[in-house]
Amino acid sequence: MILHDYYRSSAAYRVRIALELKGLEVEHRPVHLLRGGGEQFTAAYLAKNPQALVPTLELDDGVMLTQSLAIIEYLESLRPTPRLIPQDSILAAKTRAVALVIACDTHPLTNLRVGGYLASELKASPDSIEAWRRFWILEGLQAVEKLIAPTPFCFSAEPTLADLCLIPQLFSARRFAAPLDHLPRILSVEAACLELEAFKRAHPARQADAE
Repeated sequence: MILHDYYRSSAAYRVRIALELKGLEVEHRPVHLLRGGGEQFTAAYLAKNPQALVPTLELDDGVMLTQSLAIIEYLESLRPTPRLIPQDSILAAKTRAVALVIACDTHPLTNLRVGGYLASELKASPDSIEAWRRFWILEGLQAVEKLIAPTPFCFSAEPTLADLCLIPQLFSARRFAAPLDHLPRILSVEAACLELEAFKRAHPARQADAE
């Protein structure tokens, strides 16, 4: 398998954590989202992912899988242990809910293409765009703080899909100088996650294309 990703992409970061936790090896092929106007817009990459987003997981038979949560669900079916989605139906729903708060309602509002549109089409200043990002990041994280359980990780004694989405979002939060001290549950979960080798190896700073 080949993972087309970018070291700083939150969505790609989620998938890297899943791969590390499950002990699955892939070839990493970086797609630089800024160089030369964005390598994600080349014809070769658009043939793999028409959205011009990362990550894309290319299977050995040439099938392309897109969207980080869909890719993680595929990896869960490919190698069911360790479980990233709890077997209990209520916990599974709560885990997916937190993952979706981040992956669907928070991260997309702060990503590169939204910032580009705010700058080019709405003539927003860099400071205004940064304020926009901080607002939506905090809106999402403050909800997550109330949704997660009083357990070492988001919903149990082991990391789940919710943790895989939370940790990359916290990395982005710090990039955009969003204050986090008022989120003690989240910070406790983050500390537990960052003790694990899988999370350490998936960190953006550890990637071959890190700058």
